[in-house]
Amino acid sequence: MRKVNDQDLMNPISPAVKELQQLLGESNVLWRPDDLRVYSYDGSNNMATPDLVVLPSTASQISRIIKLARRYNMAIVPRGSGTGLCGAITPIAGGIMIVFARMKQILNIDLENRTALVEPGVINLDVSTALAPYRYFYAPDPSSQAACSIGGNVANNSGGPHCLLYGVTANHVLGIEVVLEDGEIVWLGGAAPDEQGYDLVAAFIGSEGTLGIITKILVRIMPLPETTRTLLAVFNTIEQASRTVSGVIGAGIIPAAIEMIDGTTIRAVEAAYNIGLPLDADAVLLIEVDGPKAGIDELQQMLADFCIEYGARDVRIARNEQERADLWKARKTALGALGRLAPNYYIQDGVVPRSKLPYVLEQQDAIAKKYNVTIANVLHAGDGNLHPNILFDAREQGAYERVRQVGGEILKLCVKVGGTISGEHGVGIEKLDYMPLLFTPADLDAQARLRDAIAPTRILNPCKMLPQGSRCGEVTKSNLPSAIAGNTDVWI
Repeated sequence: MRKVNDQDLMNPISPAVKELQQLLGESNVLWRPDDLRVYSYDGSNNMATPDLVVLPSTASQISRIIKLARRYNMAIVPRGSGTGLCGAITPIAGGIMIVFARMKQILNIDLENRTALVEPGVINLDVSTALAPYRYFYAPDPSSQAACSIGGNVANNSGGPHCLLYGVTANHVLGIEVVLEDGEIVWLGGAAPDEQGYDLVAAFIGSEGTLGIITKILVRIMPLPETTRTLLAVFNTIEQASRTVSGVIGAGIIPAAIEMIDGTTIRAVEAAYNIGLPLDADAVLLIEVDGPKAGIDELQQMLADFCIEYGARDVRIARNEQERADLWKARKTALGALGRLAPNYYIQDGVVPRSKLPYVLEQQDAIAKKYNVTIANVLHAGDGNLHPNILFDAREQGAYERVRQVGGEILKLCVKVGGTISGEHGVGIEKLDYMPLLFTPADLDAQARLRDAIAPTRILNPCKMLPQGSRCGEVTKSNLPSAIAGNTDVWI
């Protein structure tokens, strides 16, 4: 029997908790402060504590949870693996957080129709692992794919290195089961290639849980390419590497991936993993091509020649699967390696036209010098998706506010050159203030009208995506579904 402590005596079980325990079982309802604290943050620098955390196993249970939340006037916040980087799951209105740790089954693999039906808690990489014996894979591959969930990927329309060739999550989701805010369970889309009617699946992808709670996902799967080749091009300047990206794409070659790692990140990765990257390089490009064996050698050589033409001092070609894995390890573990340079980083993911990469990276360097900060860059360079990591120490007074200013200036720069404020991380709460850079008040109102048509009470992940002043954003401390004014554990 568990010992009763002072914390238990100070937190009597509420009627809502009792009802949820009857529905889900006591072990699947968390309400003690120490338990809730675990779910108060994601991969961003934002923190807020939910009032309750529940771990359902079925869509039917989620339907009943939502109905209960409406009766008690509580917000609903869905959470996958907590790897998000824009604060999309930060429960700033408190409420009930629905965690999908119990909903992580691959329900069906249909090779004939090239689909797989999965639950939202399934880890991204686990799908490709399950498909590997059949020589199939799931294409979207965020850098956090070993940890992030498919449900979270759908909520934020996540990308990844290989989305240059294969497309983002939206290009690989065919249908979804959704629980709406009144508790109704509906199916949208399906395996047929040309569904009739409005494309509501597309509306839900990237909606960050504001329209409904996704409980099943039908994804497109693809045959593994016959062969894959990976190159590492080494450059003395980041400008040379940037111009190479535009040169390759402009020549009509679309690799599976073109990733860039700058010198600051190279040195952090080498200190952590000793992969063999050149410590004196200002940038490297990781380029991968795949497809039929016929012609792959010629394509590989063509890419190497392009890199040399644009200034690469060396081009290395992975000779085997281990060398290829090592090169990708440098990219996939880059963010973790930055911990050797600073205790914290603030990441952005603006997007710019590829031709603007040299100019934007030069201006970004000027911004870093203006604010006296270090920026470590890793980029999905092939599609112009920046990932500037602004290093800082959160213990220093005003440091977080300063790096947020830096991030804001970078996003404004992206929009100025014809880009946008997010390539894959989403809007969440991090980028609310920058939505008006992209959309007029009428644009934002149109989006808010869609949200009001589907989820009019706004209890689903409130205060996300659309800024104050738009129809969804008329949410203040006085009318939040769960009073944020009483939530003292909020850091934004």
